[in-house]
Amino acid sequence: MAASCSLAFSSKTTKTLSMYRFVNPKSRLSNIDCGFNYITKPSILCVFIPLGKPKARRQSTIQCLFTGIVEEMGTIKQLGDTKHGGFDMKIGAKTILEGINLGDSIAVNGTCLTVTNFDHKASDFMVGLAPETLRKTSLIELEVGSLVNLERAVTPTSRMGGHFVQGHVDGAGEIVSMDPEGDSLWVKVKAAKDLLKYIVPKGFIAVDGTSLTVVDVFDEEECFNFMLVAYTQQKIVIPLKKVGQKVNLEVDILGKYVERLLSSGFVDSIKNP
Repeated sequence: MAASCSLAFSSKTTKTLSMYRFVNPKSRLSNIDCGFNYITKPSILCVFIPLGKPKARRQSTIQCLFTGIVEEMGTIKQLGDTKHGGFDMKIGAKTILEGINLGDSIAVNGTCLTVTNFDHKASDFMVGLAPETLRKTSLIELEVGSLVNLERAVTPTSRMGGHFVQGHVDGAGEIVSMDPEGDSLWVKVKAAKDLLKYIVPKGFIAVDGTSLTVVDVFDEEECFNFMLVAYTQQKIVIPLKKVGQKVNLEVDILGKYVERLLSSGFVDSIKNP
């Protein structure tokens, strides 16, 4: 497809552009991530693609990231063992299906899971769960009809409304009390000692994938609590649970990094360079 581009180039720019070729955005090559912005004016030609073998890019250790702001509550339609020995879960949803692709990361009650199938007509998608995921999280308690918190992984243009949530559940906590105060709800959760050390008053924590602010920490009881306002209660699954049920917990990753730096002697190395 031919197109023209009425741009004025200097001799230096012309030499630089000779290393590239133009590609139509509708062509198959336009899917290549080459790190250049699209040219929108004055022609439809969009991107510079270097000729030759592209340089390998360093892969980030963080494969997905969430904010802890639940987008919607989905409904478990089907779950159980599969013929190939795995464990699949089909979830009914609407918002999550917008722009969904195979391989996308979805936080289900705070657990980062991979989309293995989806059906826009049936308004549902499928995720697979590993045995370790079932052992580590509260997802094992789910049954057909259960509601779950859902959030898609953030994009470069997403608003960061909560905090950095990786979807890597650290462990399951147990709800020990739920007490209303006005139209708000106090929730107290018991957590393992190795997790409680990372939980601090006024700090962040993800509970079933919801970004929440810790109010108090009760070391003797091995518990912490938080308060849910009326609006939040209507958008997440925690208020629907009962005392004794489990919730997924992911502590703030910053606490782990600080602990790691202190234990490695990083502070001493700064004091005594």
